Amino acid sequence: IYKIRSQSAVGEGDVNGVVSPGSALLILAHFTYLLIGAVIFQILEREAESNNRNHFQLEKLHFLANYTCLDGPALEKFVQVILYAWEKGVNPSGNSTNPSNWDFSSSFFFAGTVVTTIGYGNLSPSTVSGQVFCVFYALCGIPLNLAFLKQMGKCLTIHLGRLETGMVAVVPHKKAVEALAVSLFFITGSLLFLVIPPLLFSYVEGWTFGEAFYFAFITLSTIGFGDYVVGTDPGKEYISLYRCLAGIWIIFALAWLALILNM
Repeated sequence: IYKIRSQSAVGEGDVNGVVSPGSALLILAHFTYLLIGAVIFQILEREAESNNRNHFQLEKLHFLANYTCLDGPALEKFVQVILYAWEKGVNPSGNSTNPSNWDFSSSFFFAGTVVTTIGYGNLSPSTVSGQVFCVFYALCGIPLNLAFLKQMGKCLTIHLGRLETGMVAVVPHKKAVEALAVSLFFITGSLLFLVIPPLLFSYVEGWTFGEAFYFAFITLSTIGFGDYVVGTDPGKEYISLYRCLAGIWIIFALAWLALILNM
């Protein structure tokens, strides 16, 4: 009863239309964090963007100077064709023999990014029927994925409890054992989901470990920028199940990460 009355008292200000000091502080902290992030990202990235833009304009001028049969409007039209192809998930480099973006492995990987709400953005349905199906698929798949992650979290919690019980039988200090068990669970999961996979991705994709770890974190946090995506380099030959395995890694890593955050 005391807990219920305390919770009612805490939320009473919000219910009556007056923002409580705690809510006001949280709102202020949230938007202050966004403003700080915006300023820092602007400082770090704006100059690089300007340099890249100037470099691209110079490359276009050099291209026109070397190929006098083309004029500016024709080159701009060709650039638009390349951008359109990229937006539709077609890599403009290479030729028509590039691997399909919609083979089973890639489709499985895409389905996983839909239900986990990662949404890299490098690939999306281009047909009306595919877009309609994607809407209903996501409506059913996202709750199903949440239920799956919840059940996986329960299973991992059970295994963690068994680990603690076995360790308590050896060492009678319960709190120390709990801390040790959680630490072992965290370290093991980090190796399985945050260290070993980036090592494999860096080897297969030719990325640095930092780039591969960045991809893993952006993926498992469900941000999904799409600047790094596995299995998209047309110059590499991937095994057929490569992207399927990456999708399975995402599912189980999300379950582990959700449990860690809850703990």
